[in-house]
Amino acid sequence: MNRWLLSASLLGAIGVVLGAFGAHGLRARLTPEQLSSWETAVTYHLLHAVLIAALAWNPGERPIGLPAGLFVAGILLFSGSIYTLVLGGPRWMGPVTPLGGLAFISGWLSLAWVART
Repeated sequence: MNRWLLSASLLGAIGVVLGAFGAHGLRARLTPEQLSSWETAVTYHLLHAVLIAALAWNPGERPIGLPAGLFVAGILLFSGSIYTLVLGGPRWMGPVTPLGGLAFISGWLSLAWVART
């Protein structure tokens, strides 16, 4: 079993569900700023789910665990904190968002490290 492809598949499905929920279930309940934040979270979520899937299809011997894991962490921390905040979650989630951004950046840098070999 390819656990990274499974993770990407589940994250992709969840991202589509959350995108549809934002577009259809939340549009009337959110301010334009909140809806924009939700859309940003969904965009980053889906972009990185696709990237994890691409890494999982890696035919080479390069280790993808670190970048893929950091991208998963980024989705959970960055997008997850925005989803939580938009839905009225605790304000202490605000500082979690930049940690997710750091996970995304670290994932991209670790991917560059993997690519150099």
